[in-house]
Amino acid sequence: MRRSVLFVHGTGVREVSYKESFAAVRDNLDRIRPGLEVRGCFWGREQGAAMALDGDSVPRYRQSRGGSREDEDEIAVWDVLYGDPWYELRLLGLQSATEAGLGVGLPPSELFLADITEYEPSPEVVDAFAARGLEKDLAEALRAVVRAPELQDAAATVDEDGFEHRRAVARAVMAMTHTLASDRGVEVSGIVRDALLASLGDDLYTEGRSLKGLLGKAMLAPVGWRGRRRRGAWGDAALPALGDILRYQARGQGVRDQIRRTVENTPGDRITLIAHSLGGIACVDLLVQERLERVDQLITVGSQAPYFYEIGALVSLEHPETLPPHFPAKWLNVYDERDFLSYQAGKVFPGRASDHRVNNRQPFPWAHTTYWSNPEVWDAVETWLS
Repeated sequence: MRRSVLFVHGTGVREVSYKESFAAVRDNLDRIRPGLEVRGCFWGREQGAAMALDGDSVPRYRQSRGGSREDEDEIAVWDVLYGDPWYELRLLGLQSATEAGLGVGLPPSELFLADITEYEPSPEVVDAFAARGLEKDLAEALRAVVRAPELQDAAATVDEDGFEHRRAVARAVMAMTHTLASDRGVEVSGIVRDALLASLGDDLYTEGRSLKGLLGKAMLAPVGWRGRRRRGAWGDAALPALGDILRYQARGQGVRDQIRRTVENTPGDRITLIAHSLGGIACVDLLVQERLERVDQLITVGSQAPYFYEIGALVSLEHPETLPPHFPAKWLNVYDERDFLSYQAGKVFPGRASDHRVNNRQPFPWAHTTYWSNPEVWDAVETWLS
């Protein structure tokens, strides 16, 4: 019997991120099951959300410049940091010094300096950098930031929270690591940089204390005059993630049709569907509505399908209806408790779905997007395929 695997991506995915995810899935499957035919279903281009009227529904969309300028601004900051890693620390050092509080113990400046100078990366951070060949670069960057006079100047203006200062340290270390790696001829993409920064920032209590990234921006409501000024930017940031979900709920048949057509053109006697996030919802809906003879296994990863069913939002099935007999007998559902967009299926569909909890060791929203680099996921897939 010849088995094939079809990968279905999730919400907010477009060309660049799809290529990254599909490559990771294909490479890991080739490692655990050499020779396995792996295909992909990229529905984001044709069926993903887009503004048909160029933002006419959003007040002041054009004046607020959409989301592209925000991305350009962030890229421009990294361009500065690559040449001057201490740039943001220097700006913090120019702020007014904080007034000494009445609390007991060391002042915030001394606590901050002690934390940074004594900081040792966790094994998870070391492993993340080592996997990219950047462990020595990270160590050298950490030594450099401790020696930098800008760190001392910035410490004088730190408050008890210290979020901005710790964030600046993390970005300085990441920028220095990137520069050292580039000098050795090692390329570090923006996607890799941001993932490593998330890991480092969580270690330093920076990014982990703030909902950052695409999904974070999508879930934070803009308020006040700043929100109005940048409403177009917020809309563009939210569009791929939330827009895909809203569009699927209204017109999801196009996604399901594309998955079905891809299944029909996938070789093999038996097919395993591996679906992430919204892709898992679409696959569950499709497999409830239609009998696909060769699809005998379903693997959902970080999916909201069980939650949609429980709240009555699943298109194909409403509680207390049960999964039809033709639904695949083997359904593995992978979730991470830190991923707030992943849910358990075993209790919702007893006897039909099996849950497997993994730990991506990332804060949300990165916990939702880092399954494919987690060995625990592939250990579970390997066992399931066997």
